[in-house]
Amino acid sequence: MASSIGDNFNLLSPQQQELVKMLLNNGQEHLFRDWPASGVDDDQKKAFFDQLVRLDSCYPGGLEAYIKNAKRLLADSKAGKNPFDGFTPSVPTGETMIFGDENYINYEEAGVREARKAAFVLVAGGLGERLGYSGIKVALPAETTTGTCFIQHYIESILALQEASSQGESQTEIPFVIMTSDDTHGRTLELLESNSYFGMQPAQVTLLKQEKVACLEDNDARLALEPQNKYKIQTKPHGHGDVHSLLYSSGILKKWHNAGLKWVLFFQDTNGLLFKFSLTSNLRKQAIPSALGVSATKQYHVNSLAVPRKAKEAIGGITRLTHSDGRSMVINVEYNQLDPLLRASGYPDGDVNSETGYSPFPGNINQLILELGAYIEELSKTGGAIQEFVNPNEPLLHFMELMGHVMETWLAYAPVKNNAEEAAKVPKGNPYHSATSGEMAIYRANSLILKKAGVQVADPVLQVLNGQEVEVWPRVTWKPKWGLTFSLIKSKVGGNCSISERSTLAIKGQNIFIENLSLDGALIIDAVHDAEVNVSGSVQNKGWILETVDYKDTSVPEVLRIRGFKFNKIEQLETKYSEPGKFHLKA
Repeated sequence: MASSIGDNFNLLSPQQQELVKMLLNNGQEHLFRDWPASGVDDDQKKAFFDQLVRLDSCYPGGLEAYIKNAKRLLADSKAGKNPFDGFTPSVPTGETMIFGDENYINYEEAGVREARKAAFVLVAGGLGERLGYSGIKVALPAETTTGTCFIQHYIESILALQEASSQGESQTEIPFVIMTSDDTHGRTLELLESNSYFGMQPAQVTLLKQEKVACLEDNDARLALEPQNKYKIQTKPHGHGDVHSLLYSSGILKKWHNAGLKWVLFFQDTNGLLFKFSLTSNLRKQAIPSALGVSATKQYHVNSLAVPRKAKEAIGGITRLTHSDGRSMVINVEYNQLDPLLRASGYPDGDVNSETGYSPFPGNINQLILELGAYIEELSKTGGAIQEFVNPNEPLLHFMELMGHVMETWLAYAPVKNNAEEAAKVPKGNPYHSATSGEMAIYRANSLILKKAGVQVADPVLQVLNGQEVEVWPRVTWKPKWGLTFSLIKSKVGGNCSISERSTLAIKGQNIFIENLSLDGALIIDAVHDAEVNVSGSVQNKGWILETVDYKDTSVPEVLRIRGFKFNKIEQLETKYSEPGKFHLKA
């Protein structure tokens, strides 16, 4: 066995020798085929073995499990094996949430009570290259009215939820984990440290770096060497499923469980609407609390937040699969697999829209709520591994019943993932999922919320930006603590208020009250926590004009190019209250 690498075997530690034996037993002889005898390139050989040990340690079950899993998956793929063979699809059951109705309210109240027992996990291992943005995606502004970046918005939302869930008691710090990668780790840490963690205690935040896995060179799962370096294995990021093994191997899950936490909430890096809407009593507006309330009330082990999806839309569908042997599970089925699966199962038209205008199979948005005890129990069976398909970015997480929780799309889903050219190719009527549509979705949602609260908000206009026809609503933004609940918003907005379509309204403070305000222009109000500001009267100025930007114009900053617009801040009424007290702004 050792003769395959000759007297180089003597360079190895006992651990490395066992690793080499395993590799040779699993068809990896090619790794050592061109090696010279001991005494030549010994330092490079030792570095190679050090890399092997790292790769062995970063995958549940080690390199042997990685190679065997890869061989099985590749063989199934080559043979055309259908992973859903024997399963019949059907529409899953779950809770359909309508913004503001009594059911939504009750679940959200339950969710707020449970928030003290929750931890949040952000999967943020990617760069913004696909968007045409050279930075990390979490540093990208969610909207350019205030320039608030995604990670700041997430942290401020978690802190707002943390305060609301204290119910008059001392606040319980909600843990926040961010899964990074080699590409994003340093820049994410720098972003947090240079901004004092955006108000969160540094001890609340844990960065877990996703390690890379070995690349494969063929269907026999042979590990691929670097083309110009026979002493180095090619590697690549593994996929989102790594977050589960990282949480398990780090001991964080058991630490949370011992501290009395009950829920783990997973979310993705550029969905600005997920945290945009929340929390207690009366009508409200956040996806997370109501979903958490469903999990707590129904005692679900796994809850997948979903949105209505158009038939054949490029988003996976939450589907119940029932096997001929009686097994049943609810999982995500990728859009390119769902239609043929339905056609092969007695649905001749495949994935089609129902009378609602949407597919009966809701769209998976990769936001999960897991019950911590059951989650730990399942991961302990596999050492942290989650079953994979050929595409390891989408691990098969079906260890318990997966329940769907369907939110209105405008309320919970506006990811930023497509660049301008890709988005412009999307058929009219389908979501663009771009920086352009993502920002406009935030303004739309905020405007609709204010309309629900009784404000006269002008209807949007249609405009083509970066080749995408979008609704342009008034540019309305607020800090999470100002608009934490719908009832809170209603208590802060009174009388006869109106906002014109060309207006911009930015509320940067918690205790800002608006009554009998007519806004036709730009108004920015910034107040410290202990300052109470009452705003009324008529604000009319030249405002901020939305101007188009050519995404190919490299003289324009990336964050604006990828949106196709910028604000020409001609005139605004801007007030800042930096001291505690009561103030009245009558325009």
